[in-house]
Formats: sequence, structure tokens, C-alpha cells
Amino acid sequence: MPPLAENPTAIPLAPANDRGALESAHTEHFTAPLRVLHVLDRFDTGGTEYGVLKLVNGLPGQKFESRICVMRGTDSKLADSAAITERVLYAGCPEKGRHLGFHRLVRVFRSWRPHIVHGRNWGAIEAVPAARWAGVPVAIHSEHGYELDMLRGLPLRNRLFRRGMYALADAVFTVSRELSSYHARQAGCSPEKVGTIYNGVDTDRFKPGPLESRRIREELGIPEGRFVIGAAGRLVSIKDYPTLLRAAQQLLHAGNDVSVVIVGDGPERVALEREAAPLGNRVKFLGKRDDLPVLFNAMNAFVQTSICEGMSNTILEAMASGLPVVATGVGGNPELVTQEQTGLLFPPSDVPTLAANLARLAGNLSLSRRLGAAARELTLLKFGLERMLASYESLYLTLAARRGLSVGR
Repeated sequence: MPPLAENPTAIPLAPANDRGALESAHTEHFTAPLRVLHVLDRFDTGGTEYGVLKLVNGLPGQKFESRICVMRGTDSKLADSAAITERVLYAGCPEKGRHLGFHRLVRVFRSWRPHIVHGRNWGAIEAVPAARWAGVPVAIHSEHGYELDMLRGLPLRNRLFRRGMYALADAVFTVSRELSSYHARQAGCSPEKVGTIYNGVDTDRFKPGPLESRRIREELGIPEGRFVIGAAGRLVSIKDYPTLLRAAQQLLHAGNDVSVVIVGDGPERVALEREAAPLGNRVKFLGKRDDLPVLFNAMNAFVQTSICEGMSNTILEAMASGLPVVATGVGGNPELVTQEQTGLLFPPSDVPTLAANLARLAGNLSLSRRLGAAARELTLLKFGLERMLASYESLYLTLAARRGLSVGR
């Protein structure tokens, strides 16, 4: 395995004296935990939301008190299952659809009085000016992924607004170096302005477990010796699952003994099931599942076919589970998957290359195991959850100290 790159967690900080007049009345020294408010457009099933949950549940309670603020509603089942219902604040009217949430956010901020507001993605970018208006000491903005329309570039109004918001924030970052470069270019600001903090995976929860494989395969009706190709995520167009189904069809026509297991749900499911119908029981749609770590143990390889991607949590989870990953060489994927080292890369929508890569793994199990073992090693060294939590903790404490806030230890 090549040497690990330096962990890119240093985030550029705004000058300490540029917000003094606005914040002086709220600067304080205290020993209670820092109040951190994570602002989202919606709290729904997705990588960004699960990342926030990792912070809310993982940052040390003696230093941080966390809440989540949503602008357009929440998935109540997800909130209940995560046991965070009592920690969700609302700054919007979901039934009215898209709206400007500035004034609603200001009211929430003034009511709960956070020390740090951390907004995520375009849908919550108003959190930065609202935090400034409400006198919140620290305002952070981060970007966590792509939408399909972003591939054509952002509209001029969007880019200009981002540039202003980035200048107003104490820190701006994304979850991959590629995504950082993208947003710096789009906003027309210095690349040094937009930092990177990688996502992290719980390597104790996601780990190799061969003893589970036989039970799960029996549950799914898959013979023990068959090569199982797995995928997981929301069934939406940007994930491009048709490319996986077409590659599976080529593999089966060529005589490869494979099955495809797709975990997740979404608006594209009906169309995908229709496209997979000719493949019969060789393709299984499992819908949403709570036992993804166990399901990974029944797979031989993991595929991610996204047209664009920020920093894929499911790739990290598959790697931590000891699976070789075959992924599109887009976005942050090459920062996780090193060709011939921890997996294989292919161009987006390139069905023949994907099929060839999977046939190669299915025909060479020693190669699959070697790539999977290296992938597991990389997550342990570079992408563990504890490392991610330490990066956020350092960022929050550094910014708080810059504003005259100190936490009792």
C-alpha cells in the first residue's frame, strides 16, 4: 500500500477581530459545555444526516452539548430510532415547501443561544448570516456532496451568494479534497479558504465477520459458493444503479455465477426493479435495512456507480468490512479507493469496464481478499470514526477559543 497522505483536516479560520463589534456582547469564559447547533435543510435518511448523528452522539458530553435544527421537517422514524427527537429544533414550516428561513433561524438561535452554529449544504447556507445577526460567536458552513445539476456548474447568483457566505463564516470545509476544490472554484475564492475533513467510519461496528455470511446467504436464498456483488444507498438517479444492473446482465450472459444485492430505497426503485426483472432472483432489492454491517459480511465485493460523489460513507463502511470496492473514479472516490491497492476504479456509466472488473474479482478470489484486507487496513489508519471526531472537536474548540470561549476540562 502506498504511504498515507497527510490527513487534510486543517481548516482556514477567519481573522479573530473581523466580527468583534457583532459578537462582543456574547463573548464569555465558561466551564459548561459548548452549545453546538447543527443546521440542516431536512433531517432525512442520508449520509449528511448520519454524519451529524455521529457527532451528536460521539463528541464528549463534558465539552459539547449538541442540538439539530431543521428548516423543512424531519423523518420522525429516523429521529425516533436515533433517540434524538428531544434534541431537534425546528426553524421552518414544512407544509409550505421551500422558503427563506433567515428570520426563523434567528429566532431559534436567540432562543437556544448556541456558541457554535454549523450549517450544512446549500439548503442551510442561510445559517451563516442568521448566526451573525443573532450574535452567535462562531458560524461554520460545510458541503457534503453533489447533486446532478451541480455537474454543469452553479448558477451565477448561487456562486456569488456562496462567495459572500464563505467570507462571512469562521470556517468553510467539505468532506473531500476534490469537493473542496470544486466549491473554491465555483465561489471564486482562494483554495485555502475551503478546507477538508474526511468522513469517518465506526470500524468496530463495520468489520469482517465471516461467521455471519452463511446465515445471511441462507436468508437471501443465495448459494454459499456464489460471488455476491453488493451496493447500498438511496435509489436515486445520481447513484446510477442501471449501470450496475447492465453490468450484472453482461456477467451472467458470460457465464459468471453472481448475484447482486442492493440495500436501500428511494424514488427510482420501481424503475430499477422493472429493469432487473429479466435477471430473475439473481438481483435482490432489500429496501432499508438496519443490519447493514451483517449484510456486508455476505458480500464478496461492493460496487458504487455514482455519477458524482462527495465522500461516500457506504464505500467507507464496505472497506471497513474488508470488501474490495469497485467504484466510479469521480469526486472523492479516488481519495478512498486506490487502483489495484484497495479496489478498482472505472469511468461513470462504463458498463463493459465495470463488468470486466467484477469478472476479474469473481475469477480471482485471492485478489478480492487482498484488496479487501488493504481496504480494511486503510480505514483503520486513516478513516476511523475516532479520527473524524477528533478533527471536529479540534475545529470547534479552536474556533471557540478564537472568540474568547473556553471550556472546562
